[in-house]
Amino acid sequence: MIAKVSSGAIRGVDGYIITVEVDVSQGLPTFEIVGLPDSAVKESKERVRIAIKNSGAVLPPKRITINLAPADIRKEGPAFDLPIAIGLLAGLELVPIEKLKNTFIVGELSLDGLVRPVNGVLPMVYGALQNGITECIVPKENSVEAALVEGVTVIGISHLSELIDYLKGTTIEPTTVDIDKFFGTSTFAQGLDFFDVKGQENVKRALEICAAGGHNMLMIGPPGSGKTMMAKRFPTILPDLTFSESLEITKIYSVAGLLKDKSCLVTERPFRSPHHTTSSQAIAGGGRIPKPGEISLAHRGVLFLDELPEFYRNVLEAMRQPLEDGIVTIPRVSGTVTYPSDFMLIAAMNPCPCGYNGEPSKCTCSQREIDKYRAKISGPLLDRIDIQVEASSVKYSDFNSSIKVDSSSEIKSRVLKVQKIQSERYREDKILFNAQLSAVQIEKYCSLGKEENKVLKQAFNALRLSARAYHRILKVSRTIADLENSEKILVNHLAEAIQYRSLDRS
Repeated sequence: MIAKVSSGAIRGVDGYIITVEVDVSQGLPTFEIVGLPDSAVKESKERVRIAIKNSGAVLPPKRITINLAPADIRKEGPAFDLPIAIGLLAGLELVPIEKLKNTFIVGELSLDGLVRPVNGVLPMVYGALQNGITECIVPKENSVEAALVEGVTVIGISHLSELIDYLKGTTIEPTTVDIDKFFGTSTFAQGLDFFDVKGQENVKRALEICAAGGHNMLMIGPPGSGKTMMAKRFPTILPDLTFSESLEITKIYSVAGLLKDKSCLVTERPFRSPHHTTSSQAIAGGGRIPKPGEISLAHRGVLFLDELPEFYRNVLEAMRQPLEDGIVTIPRVSGTVTYPSDFMLIAAMNPCPCGYNGEPSKCTCSQREIDKYRAKISGPLLDRIDIQVEASSVKYSDFNSSIKVDSSSEIKSRVLKVQKIQSERYREDKILFNAQLSAVQIEKYCSLGKEENKVLKQAFNALRLSARAYHRILKVSRTIADLENSEKILVNHLAEAIQYRSLDRS
């Protein structure tokens, strides 16, 4: 008898349907799995056989063939254990086969029949819904994650025998979630506030511009000037995630296996800070079994690269396409995988190898060493960083200054106002931020007057800017104008944007 069970797999961050076909017939007792299974899938036959035995069922000595269709796509991981077991029981007429017609099943089995959680359940359930399947049976620990998909009945299973009883007619209450309870419980920003940052008003101003317009930024300053401190506080001035953004991020973290045990919806903007020894594969993603890299894990959030020149050259160059396109494409022999990577890059570096350039009593670097150190960051990558700002050493007087320091909530309120202006302006253009403006849109929304054109022309020739740097200056100018609630880009807005090309000037 042939039984069919719908299961799922992952390509990139999207789920698709895999049909588990089971044939049980007379003949020499064998148990074969076909359909391009990897070693983890091939081993499932032993897990399934023993799990069924320990769940109270008996497998007769028959010829068993399992086909995972479509057969031209490699199947990976242990998520097919549960659908194989149920398909086998249906083929033996131990569970009613009609109950499986509109049901999606996924899960790993232990030898005693317990159902273990698997990665990527959220995108797989999405894929099932897109194929018209409205009932999904998943491991109990994945049930809340799966229930985030509206329009699907989610049944959480903790043991194979429990699923057998359910298919025979036992009632199990579907899993439901209250989306609102996930929001408003942020813990990332606890104890982090820009109110703690003394001095560095120019850097804080630049970070506010970045948050308002979605720009990338590079901080250049000596050790101890607060670069890392300010970068860690940057997410506190970004807008809260929407539900759709949370789902996008959660899908990526589900595929990567990074969801927390107690929270199955990512409700905080990601802040990723990889070490400078990180490989290009860990940054961009990939591997034998492709997984999202750091730039995808930072999607809709912040990627912070401290000690930027210390990263391997190929790692930095791997970020050029994602910074421009918001996606990273990884070609493989078996096919091309695309991951979303729409992130904001915040980077930090020292002005020289020792870090104390400009302080003769401390700095021992020659000009050749300084040039070599800064040359580690290529021109094309530097062009993609909108703002380059210098952080000076903190003075003792900064700690006792009477100058009012804005808190993160005050800065965030200004950022939200500017982003509201942008959302209304670009309603018909399908973009959200000034940083996303195309060349055609720049001409439309960043037009300059006669005096402003003259200033930009002088800067373009004096700094020998590239076309990309020219466009970046206009985008930053547009954000600065929005912060001042100005419809037009004025000379002072343009002048401030030009001064944020620190490395171009040097």
